[in-house]
Amino acid sequence: MRIARFTHDDVPQYAFVQTDKDDGKDYLVALNGYPLSGKAVEPTGERYPMDGDGIRLLAPVIPSKVYGLAKNYEAHAQFMHDAGHSEVKHAPEDMVIFTKPSTSVIGPDDPIVIPPCSNDMNFEPELAVVMGRIAKNVPVEKAMDYVLGFTCVNDVTLRDLQGLDPMWTRAKGFDTACPLGPWIVTRDDVNWKDAKISFTLNGEDVEMASGTTANLIHGIPEQIAAISSFTTLLPGDVIMTGTPNASGHLDPGDEAIVHVEGVGDLRNVVVRG
Repeated sequence: MRIARFTHDDVPQYAFVQTDKDDGKDYLVALNGYPLSGKAVEPTGERYPMDGDGIRLLAPVIPSKVYGLAKNYEAHAQFMHDAGHSEVKHAPEDMVIFTKPSTSVIGPDDPIVIPPCSNDMNFEPELAVVMGRIAKNVPVEKAMDYVLGFTCVNDVTLRDLQGLDPMWTRAKGFDTACPLGPWIVTRDDVNWKDAKISFTLNGEDVEMASGTTANLIHGIPEQIAAISSFTTLLPGDVIMTGTPNASGHLDPGDEAIVHVEGVGDLRNVVVRG
């Protein structure tokens, strides 16, 4: 099942995304509530074509917080070392966890804005976890019970500021640094143990940016357990699981597309602030 958040004539609402068997097109089946509220939601009877007039997809959630894992793939850790961004060649044994504020979240087709303080913005395509229940001190073996589903995320990073700011506050927390979308695919409909991740820049596949969640150093249940051990995860909160391989530079005018197998495509265009 796919769950989207959208606006129709500037009124935000949620919908199930369904493919019409007759014409093969995707439609938004509007819902009468918030799917993460814990209360049952039902279709309103309104259905909109995805490309209809006045329709715009939004970030599928506005999380209270976003957590990410750095160097959670060995290939990315080696890339960062070889590119001169890290003195350590291999991935760390312990999780390196950072945060992004909710104000960094944008949706599909929203512009990624390079702030004036940076001249080296990088893309990092990833699979993102969307929490469906309040989670605190969750054991690994039960962690996936708390997951609503998955979406695509671009962990946009200001690489030139990352080395200057040990807390990565500016490098990863600036406005528009967390594109999410295009929708949430529910947990059991994604092969999260081996989801292929890839990236397209201006219509060209960036082969070195691709990978699979099968190569995660710290798996998704372990991430949820670790993060919930020190903070309470709320419904709609997001965990960025790590970028699988190389990252790369983004310039104004670039079209950046994150693809996650079983989820979809997240497209954004870069502009200079």
